[in-house]
Amino acid sequence: MHMSFLSVRAYHMRNALGRLPLNLNMASQHKPVCLKDFEEHARLVLPDPVYRYYSHGFYPEQTLRDNEEAFKRYRLRPRLLRDVSKRDMRTTMLGQDIAFPIAVAPTSMHCLAHNDGELATARAVGSVGTGMILSAGTNSTMEDVAAALFPNGLRWAQLYIFKDLSLVRRIVKKAETNGYGALVVTIDYPVSNKGPWGSLRIPPHIKMANFADVELSRLSSVVINESVTWKDIDWLHSITSLPIVLKGIRTGEMAREALNHNIAGIVVSNTGGRNLDGLPATIDALSEVVEAVRGSCMEVYLDGGVRTGTDVLKALALGARAVFIGRPIIWGLAYDGEAGARTVLEIIRDEFSLAMALSGCPKLSDITPDLVIRDLRYSAKL
Repeated sequence: MHMSFLSVRAYHMRNALGRLPLNLNMASQHKPVCLKDFEEHARLVLPDPVYRYYSHGFYPEQTLRDNEEAFKRYRLRPRLLRDVSKRDMRTTMLGQDIAFPIAVAPTSMHCLAHNDGELATARAVGSVGTGMILSAGTNSTMEDVAAALFPNGLRWAQLYIFKDLSLVRRIVKKAETNGYGALVVTIDYPVSNKGPWGSLRIPPHIKMANFADVELSRLSSVVINESVTWKDIDWLHSITSLPIVLKGIRTGEMAREALNHNIAGIVVSNTGGRNLDGLPATIDALSEVVEAVRGSCMEVYLDGGVRTGTDVLKALALGARAVFIGRPIIWGLAYDGEAGARTVLEIIRDEFSLAMALSGCPKLSDITPDLVIRDLRYSAKL
């Protein structure tokens, strides 16, 4: 089903509850059993420009493809004859409890996938006891999302060092006031990058909550800051006591430099292949970053290409404390709003629990580097 840019508003207006007409609702045909099922459904039912906005990467999309393919280059070495009758997936992120080590990455404009937008995502996250990083490009307010996550959902806030520093101060203040546990600064987006989604026109009824007083035509000039340096990270420390996590580090050198700037955590990320193409898959970059900060208190997380429970297992074995998923949550929203997003989280959580059992790992501490081996014989199709 392909729709014009202007029909996005009509699409939502015809479906006031954010649900699809019965004949297009996959739920009326069969229940999805894996995260890929949700994406196929979204491809069929979302307006074409919206699906492209979410799904595509920067041409020629080598990094986008390799984020998923790279996981196949790592093979598991299960430990058998172990008691796995009880499994404990609980962990912490910067001291905050979550029920399992899979959280939601910052993705913009959830209202393009479902009327309830980030509120549906937050309710789903809270219901399963994990966490989310609220995108700076959220359609819902930080206050409303915090309320939707309370009391069981970990909440962090994404931030850029905007050209207009008053916007930075405003978001920091809201994060502090509404109980957000950390600021996640995306550092690998210093210039405007119009990929295949660049011509997407946002319907007028969909607002950018953090930029409500900024005209969309002026947004890039206010937001994009090509001069951000480590000094800006130090400045951010000076205006808040919240821990700072840097998203977009992929090398040991950058990770070691982050230690010099009191950074609490790193998300090994390439923004889902949406910016610079030709970057390494995040799972390939992970070990270098982990080794660079070994022995410190810095926590390392990963996003990009995580689609199965075994992907989660491999990432944790290579040193990630937790992983984030982005696009699959959008596909879940397109499927059935809050219930769809919750099902996505439940499926990958249950896959991860099964992978732990089949690998002989009843506890997260059992997931160690010797559980995986890189299979150099496997060649990804790039």
